[in-house]
Amino acid sequence: MSALTDLLSPEAVALDVAAGDWRAAISAAGDLLTTTGVTTDVYTREMIDSVVEKGPYIVIAPGFAFAHARPSPAVHRTGMSWVRLAAPVEFGHKTNDPVGLVVALAATDAQAHTRAMAELARVLGDPERRAALDVAQTPAAVLAILGPNQSETAGAPADVAADRPASAAESGRRTNNKILTVCGNGLGTSLFLKNTLEKVLSDWGWAPFITVEATDTISAKGKAKEADLILTSGEIAKTLGDIGVPVTVIENFTSPAELDAALRANYDV
Repeated sequence: MSALTDLLSPEAVALDVAAGDWRAAISAAGDLLTTTGVTTDVYTREMIDSVVEKGPYIVIAPGFAFAHARPSPAVHRTGMSWVRLAAPVEFGHKTNDPVGLVVALAATDAQAHTRAMAELARVLGDPERRAALDVAQTPAAVLAILGPNQSETAGAPADVAADRPASAAESGRRTNNKILTVCGNGLGTSLFLKNTLEKVLSDWGWAPFITVEATDTISAKGKAKEADLILTSGEIAKTLGDIGVPVTVIENFTSPAELDAALRANYDV
């Protein structure tokens, strides 16, 4: 089994679920967490409240929302649920609506699920596997697609003729060779972005030279001076405001091409 399927049981997968709006969609995913013993129903309300407070930042790729909240007493153990909707619903995201797939995460801490998030980011960034998930007929079929021994898509284009990022002297500006990926809670969407970014850095050959840290909005404000740039969603960028380093909005957190373009713009590649 993979780290991803370790956290997602067949009983936590529901296909072609009817939901009238985004709250109902998150509630369906939360109900699965509750019935499988991962959380209490309080956690479902916490996931909904997070969107009410911060906006649709959990809609991190076209048609995909990653519902989650901070670790809380409502979480019994780390686990996930998977809800494919019968008809897509609007979350209010300007580019990634409507949403047809809602995956919910409940975590006891910020570390237990990092490998699973890396696997999920790779799956959803692979057009063939994503298309297969859209038509899978059973929970077992979904888990088979999510499991190990699947081919991965190519990441960033291979034409980056740079062995390392430019130094401060070479670029004419301060560089710390650190990038922050930021979300509201620091354990969900920011990890998706971190995983995709690290794949691009690896393809470029820059992975040994740049540190990527996933964090939340509060911590990001304190750590901004340590970073070259911050990558995040439009909603979180508004929350951060002007913090003294470039903030780049990423629309599709599973797109190596979009992350490739963001790196090129910020590092003058």
